[in-house]
Amino acid sequence: MAKIRLTKQYDFEMAHALYNYDGRCRNVHGHSYKLSVTIIGEPLKDDTHPKNGMVMDFGDLKKIVQEDIVDSLDHALVTYKDAPQDKLLELGVMYERYHVFDFQPTSENLVIYIAEQIQKALPERVQLHSIRLNETTSSFAEWYASDNL
Repeated sequence: MAKIRLTKQYDFEMAHALYNYDGRCRNVHGHSYKLSVTIIGEPLKDDTHPKNGMVMDFGDLKKIVQEDIVDSLDHALVTYKDAPQDKLLELGVMYERYHVFDFQPTSENLVIYIAEQIQKALPERVQLHSIRLNETTSSFAEWYASDNL
């Protein structure tokens, strides 16, 4: 049986600040992120199943990534837990959509986080192949399952 890769792309807006960073990105700033999620598996061979011939329904993949990642991060502010939150901004007053993570919110760490979230939600017969997160049109981070065995 042939292994097939499916990719779905998403767009979202997010702001972050890099705590203790030695450049301009230590300031709160935003990006128009582009997220590509690629899964791999074998198409279902069952004439009685409504998903016959599919590795996974694109709609099912969209629901997982949209609900678990995009809806959560879109138009949110993301910071690192060690950053002085009280001095950074008055969370909950001006900003109602924010996340304080246990990691520095770099593109590299965000792709690890995204991969972990998606892997938890995928059906058993489908594997996550890769994640690509564009922070800008010319800068991105990638995660590959084969690199993380």
